[in-house]
Parts: sequence; C-alpha cells; structure tokens
Amino acid sequence: MNNNLPMPSPQINRPAQPIARLVFAHGAGASASSDFMQWQAEALVHQGIEVWRFNFPYMQLQVAEQKKRPPNPMPVLQQSFQQQIASCPQDVPLFIGGKSMGGRVASMLSATASVRGVLAFGYPFHAPGKPIYRTDHFAGLAKPLLILQGSRDTFGSRAELADKQWPEVTLHWLEDGDHSFKPRKKSGLIQQQLIEQAAQHSRDFIDHVLVSS
Repeated sequence: MNNNLPMPSPQINRPAQPIARLVFAHGAGASASSDFMQWQAEALVHQGIEVWRFNFPYMQLQVAEQKKRPPNPMPVLQQSFQQQIASCPQDVPLFIGGKSMGGRVASMLSATASVRGVLAFGYPFHAPGKPIYRTDHFAGLAKPLLILQGSRDTFGSRAELADKQWPEVTLHWLEDGDHSFKPRKKSGLIQQQLIEQAAQHSRDFIDHVLVSS
C-alpha cells in the first residue's frame, strides 16, 4: 500500500462573501464527495460559511484504488487534518469540524492556534451497542465545540446523553434524525430540513464565537 500520496487538494464550496471558513472532514465510511458531505457543505455555504472538504490518506487510497480500507491510526488522521489547516489562508476566521469520525478528529485539534471553534455533525460518542465513550478529551477542550446530533443517533442518542455535559460543549438535537440526520417518515420531516437546521445552528454558533472573542 502506498502511504506517501501527496496531500489532496480540498474541495471548496465558496459563498460570495464568507464570514468564516470550515475545514470539514468526512466520516469513517464515506469520502468528502459523499452525498451527506456535499449536501451539508451546500447548506453551510447558504449561511455564508466557506467549506473546505478533504479526504484522509486511507480514503484517498480507497477512492484511487476502488478498494475499501480501514481508517488510518488517529495520529495520522490528526496530522492529515493539521496539514489542511496549515494550507488555509488567514483572510477569514477559521473553524474546523467533520462528520462523525471527522468531527472527533477535529475536536482533538481544538488547541490549534488558528482555530476559533469546532463543529461536529453526528459525533460518534460510542460505537452502536457499546457504551465505551469517546469523550475523555472533552474536559480539556481549548475552544468551544458545537455538536449537531440526531435525537435517535445510535452513536449517541438524546436519551443516552441526557445526564452528560462538558464545559466547552454545546449539544444541539435535530429532531428524529439518525447518524446522517435522516428522520423517519412519520416525523413529518425530511433529511434536507435537518441538514439546513444544522447549517443554521452552525452559523449561529460561529456568530456567537466571533462576537465573544
């Protein structure tokens, strides 16, 4: 396996006048070009947020070779994310985030000097059915973290997280959404509505951080 692929160029979605930039990482099983990543990026652009999507090294290989691969070890994922952060110009405020695993990696990089805050879209609090939480680092977050979470997400539902809180974490629930913000038909909602809600709350969070800092 070739581990020395060059850093992939980000896929950039640009609004006319961005108020901030989000470096946006994918989840474990789908690339930066997945439907969810594209739809969420488009919704964020409508909120004035410039979005830079990129593939982690294992996913870059998977796309190139059309062969499924497991995620890289966490230090490699973090290094890859840091490279993307370092490549960003400093013309607008910088936020980082991601879908599921990508959001988890981003949350571990909150101390990066240029980063103003972190956004996680469907945080993988634990593997489904395995109550071993991936939140040990939350107590020491250097910057605020907004988590947009479907209320019935099997990686961390509203019922499971009702008694949990962390100083720098804001958790916003998307009604009846699953891990990709898909609601059930009986809810009367559609996935695009929840994706747009996530984008609106992301803009509100970014506005609050920029005013407060």
